[in-house]
Amino acid sequence: MSNDIWIADDDRGVRFVLAAALRDAGLAVREFDAADAVRAALRKARPALLLTDVRMPGENGLALLEELQARGIGPVIVMSAFTDVATTAAAYRAGAADYLAKPFDLDHAVATVRRVLADGAEAAAPAATAPAPTHALLGESAAMREVFRLIGRVAASDLNVLVTGETGTGKELVARALHEESARRAQPFVALNTAAIPSELLESELFGHEAGAFTGATRRVAGRFEQAEGGTLFLDEIGDMPLALQTRLLRVLAGGEFYRVGGRELIRCNVRIVAATHQDLDARVASGQFRADLKHRLDVVRIALPALRERREDIPLLARHFLAAVAQELRLPPKRFAKATLKALAQREFPGNVRELENLCRRLAVIAPGTEILPADLGATPTPGAAGDWSDALRTWATQALAEGEADIHARARETLDRVLLEAALAVHGGHRQNAALALGVGRNTLTRKLGASRERKR
Repeated sequence: MSNDIWIADDDRGVRFVLAAALRDAGLAVREFDAADAVRAALRKARPALLLTDVRMPGENGLALLEELQARGIGPVIVMSAFTDVATTAAAYRAGAADYLAKPFDLDHAVATVRRVLADGAEAAAPAATAPAPTHALLGESAAMREVFRLIGRVAASDLNVLVTGETGTGKELVARALHEESARRAQPFVALNTAAIPSELLESELFGHEAGAFTGATRRVAGRFEQAEGGTLFLDEIGDMPLALQTRLLRVLAGGEFYRVGGRELIRCNVRIVAATHQDLDARVASGQFRADLKHRLDVVRIALPALRERREDIPLLARHFLAAVAQELRLPPKRFAKATLKALAQREFPGNVRELENLCRRLAVIAPGTEILPADLGATPTPGAAGDWSDALRTWATQALAEGEADIHARARETLDRVLLEAALAVHGGHRQNAALALGVGRNTLTRKLGASRERKR
């Protein structure tokens, strides 16, 4: 085996800058532009370490990784600009020592290479034969790439995971991705929102109960731990769990066994726990509202989900995805966002995070007129008493549309203005067309004609 670091990437620029950085660090480097070139070189030599891109002409980097692992050649670091949960998890399952998301920091890349070389990393996981599942987690921001990398790295382990993040950031999606990319994927995934269950019923929900355990318990019922046997149990909003139940949960996590409520049969369980909370568990521990020893059991690996405002560059991607998904789900005509609308969305505050954005897209897919969703369709409400706000918004939209070379903006603006005025007047006057027409200062026939034209355009 040689002491050379091999780089396989069809992008000459990436190879050049990465090779230069590694050579500056005192390492010998060989460069390849395709998997076939690496395979040919392997007939005469073996690298100390291979860095390979995922997508290259011909055979992809993951297929090359699987072959090298089968032949006992490694370690291998995978690189890709297409970072998602499925790709990162597939790379780690196939035996990758680490994963670099492009564009990467060169100092970080060099440090990763040195660490892998020092560790003598070798492949441990066999290549998966089942097709990689698709995931609802989306994002191209640096923050989400780090989330995907963590999921890919820890999914194959049985370590308990704590997912933190504000409400609506997608904590359950992370839990499902961890399950689907683990060896437990064929077993149940069971979710329980601990804050949604009354405290007096939560123990029975978790551990089940025997017939006669309490009033109304007419038969034996299995709890969530039994339902999730061999699989993953997702405990959402764990920070709201009552202290008394925290003690019992701790015993289960420590010993892997429990009793049903009112039962005497000791039940052993094999369940991976993924917990989630939007609260600061450290602060709750300090205030005596959460057991420190339970936190340590749950917080073996922490995955912190960023708020949507911390990854605004992902908003257009998410919005287009949600809009298309709703159209398919509800069998609606497909719609698209105008460029100015996507810009306006990216500047919005979403206190409800991704969930709020998804709900907005669902609403727009149903009620927005026409096939193109305009900034006016977003339904931003002006500050009460500020009469000039609507014209300021119109001016902003027009400036953006003109700057982007959009056509027919006058006709589109008039169409939107007519529709908004008509709908507002009809709403105020209970659908009475004569009164609505009088309030707007137009004839009833004019209002009827405009309503008919608006409905025809919606079709």
